[in-house]
Amino acid sequence: MIIDSHQHFWDITRFRYNWMTPAKKTLIRDYLPGDLNPIMKEVGVVGTVVVQAHDSTEEGEWLLSLAESNDFVKGVVVWIDPRRRDVDKMLVKFSSSPKLKGVRYQVEDELDDRWLLRDDVIRGLREVAKFGLPFDLLVRTRQLKAVPILAEKVQGLRMVLDHMAKPEIATHGMEPWKTEIAKVAAIPGIYCKISGLVTEADWDNWTNEDLNPYLRLMLELFGPERLMWGSDWPVCLLASSYGRVLQATSEAIGPIDKFESEKMFYLNAKRFYNLS
Repeated sequence: MIIDSHQHFWDITRFRYNWMTPAKKTLIRDYLPGDLNPIMKEVGVVGTVVVQAHDSTEEGEWLLSLAESNDFVKGVVVWIDPRRRDVDKMLVKFSSSPKLKGVRYQVEDELDDRWLLRDDVIRGLREVAKFGLPFDLLVRTRQLKAVPILAEKVQGLRMVLDHMAKPEIATHGMEPWKTEIAKVAAIPGIYCKISGLVTEADWDNWTNEDLNPYLRLMLELFGPERLMWGSDWPVCLLASSYGRVLQATSEAIGPIDKFESEKMFYLNAKRFYNLS
């Protein structure tokens, strides 16, 4: 069995997604549960975690309603700006749904590399920690230095790194990403998603060999106990089909023990997000 720990839905008539540029025309259409369900069944994925794609609480409410009417969606990671003074009230509101499983904010878009360490951000993330909800870290290499400090300042905040902090796969770049992500991996209890890699590679010409050094480093740093697979569908369609993302990840990791594979592709996501 496989759980997809990271995918999206969107409705372009309901929300305006400013990050959808003309270069991403494949994405400029609705992507809804009815589009994903048959693809999942074809490759043996039994459940997913849907993650925010629009910076609004309204999208969170919509995603939770989709999850409640589609059994295969096991959890939802909603958008919350931790700088809000009413973070606790927003969390109470969202918590009325049993499928609320985490929160996220697009830190990668912030110009301040130390944005995560702002006093108002720390205050908001302490509220998230009180609720026992995970925080999906959407950051780039330049922002990784702040993560170990954040872990010290917000005790008990469970975190998962999205998309491996987006290494420069297209140019085969390893540093300074390799050094900084090793420091993050040393944080007890932090997880990492093997997701979003094909869109960091050359969209038209990537191969499994391009992914190999990055995935094997993740295995070395995090071990199979703290990694989880995510498709990043439908964003992945810019460079690959859903099935090929799954296959390429398995092949790039290389031969591993069956139980270790089960952890990475099923158990870790189930445990981390407390999925039913």
